[in-house]
Amino acid sequence: MNPPSTGKSPSLRGRQREISIEKVKKLLTVRGVIRHFLKIAIGRTQSDSGSFVLFNPNTGLLDIEASYGLKHKAKKTKLKVGEGITGWVATSGKPMRIDDVSKDWRYVSIDPRIQSELAVPIEWQSTIIGVLNVDSHEKSHYTLEHEKEMEALAAEAAQWLSYAWELEKLRQQAKQLSTLIEIGRTIVSQEDLEKTLEGVVRSAVLFMNADKGKLFLLNPDKTELHLIASWDKNKENMKRERMAISLSESIFGVVVKKCKPLAIQDIHEESLIHCPEFALEKKMVSFLSVPLVFGNECQGVLALFTSFPHRFSNSQIQLLQTLADLSGVALAKARLLERIVQTEENLREGERLLSLGLLAAEIAHEIRNPLTVIHMLIHSLKSRIQGDPVSQKDLEVLEKKMVQMNRIVDQVLVLGKAPQPLLESLRVEEIIEDVLLLSRHKLAGQKIEVQTAIAPSLPKIKAERAQVEQAILNLILNGVQAMKEGGRLEISAEIENNETEPYLAIRVKDSGPGMSKAEMEELFVPFLTRKKQGTGLGLAIVQKIMENHRGKVKVSSTLGEGSTFSLLFPLFD
Repeated sequence: MNPPSTGKSPSLRGRQREISIEKVKKLLTVRGVIRHFLKIAIGRTQSDSGSFVLFNPNTGLLDIEASYGLKHKAKKTKLKVGEGITGWVATSGKPMRIDDVSKDWRYVSIDPRIQSELAVPIEWQSTIIGVLNVDSHEKSHYTLEHEKEMEALAAEAAQWLSYAWELEKLRQQAKQLSTLIEIGRTIVSQEDLEKTLEGVVRSAVLFMNADKGKLFLLNPDKTELHLIASWDKNKENMKRERMAISLSESIFGVVVKKCKPLAIQDIHEESLIHCPEFALEKKMVSFLSVPLVFGNECQGVLALFTSFPHRFSNSQIQLLQTLADLSGVALAKARLLERIVQTEENLREGERLLSLGLLAAEIAHEIRNPLTVIHMLIHSLKSRIQGDPVSQKDLEVLEKKMVQMNRIVDQVLVLGKAPQPLLESLRVEEIIEDVLLLSRHKLAGQKIEVQTAIAPSLPKIKAERAQVEQAILNLILNGVQAMKEGGRLEISAEIENNETEPYLAIRVKDSGPGMSKAEMEELFVPFLTRKKQGTGLGLAIVQKIMENHRGKVKVSSTLGEGSTFSLLFPLFD
């Protein structure tokens, strides 16, 4: 059975179907709903102009979202709730039909051609969300039927607006989810931490329709925030800024200490004017900051700025917190990679040292016995040629060299076997005094002035005396070699807190030429030396001794100003 004929051709029906589908698509967007119902309202009431006004929760004002027939300036009008006919309708929730606007004290003139007006509230779930207005250039143009027609249109518009807002929310969530997945992929694949964090900040700015975004990380001692990544959507080629803010002077300190988000609608309030993070943001108005948390500790903050007043919603705060959490993951990944690289380097260093240790043991085994025999033969020769002073002198030189070679073999063995120290309670003052007594002739011969500064009432340390004396002596001899023309050697001892743990620090400071960063990095590598007559074992042995005592060696140096070596011994109860 054939369907009844409509009298219209198939092509016309197809065009109508396309038109209806296109209309539905428009009604699925907020802007489409507003324009659609404004157009219908003007058409059904035969109006000359009209406007669709919505309440802006961020500013508390009524904004004209769409208009028809109004002058250009009128489109930019913003009314307070209760101001004008529109504001009055938004406050009372009742429609208003004005036959002569010039006789109504509430009317705010936005177009001198308007003579009469009809305004109805747009209500959704018992809340006034806006006002639908139509205007005429004739007095008493609107009837009761127009008013009822407008009320029905406003109710239908509110229903379609709710659908459009819900769809817009779903689109936004889908877009957010897609971008979060993309950021997650970037974090996994991207090894450059700064580029990853810049991507997170850029996504935050675009998502939240903000103007600027900044990400700060805490420094190791958690006293300052350092700017790591930033994004300004108004600047295409933005230079990477460098900024450090004291935590105690910054409002970011509240975010870090409480580990909670903070939103401010107007950063130019009197109490916030002097905050350092707002000093360069004179054109910005609103602000939102969330903590960057990883491992139950706040690592920094992620902040957004807008150039317009904005009240951040809970969903926006949650989104920014999610992005901050992803930044924490990226930071943890970067630190993990750094530790992996360091572990691999340590393993390679350990393999190299193990090979050197095995080689050292073999050399010691092969060389020590012949050295002992040669030493005995030299001693025997000295007793036979006592009448020959020249030969005696040569043998003395040979004997000294043999002693030196024996000492080098001993040092290699000490480095290789790492014996556990025999701990006893020692006074640092006595050890320093004994070492200086042993080295006084060497120091005097090099024209080196010695200054000591030992803090009073220092606690005793648990250590092996011989090993501590050897470590201090090696540092003194190292300083002597650095001051070939003479100079000043300062030896001090005091309590130092290192990483919140107390240590007794023994420092040896010379007035030599100092060292570059590259030289300091190679200081403790065995057998690597820049000295013509050095073995490269002195500082390696010092480091080994301190490791055996669960201590540390620190070095600081400036070219042209000398070097300072510090031995840090842990203090036990």
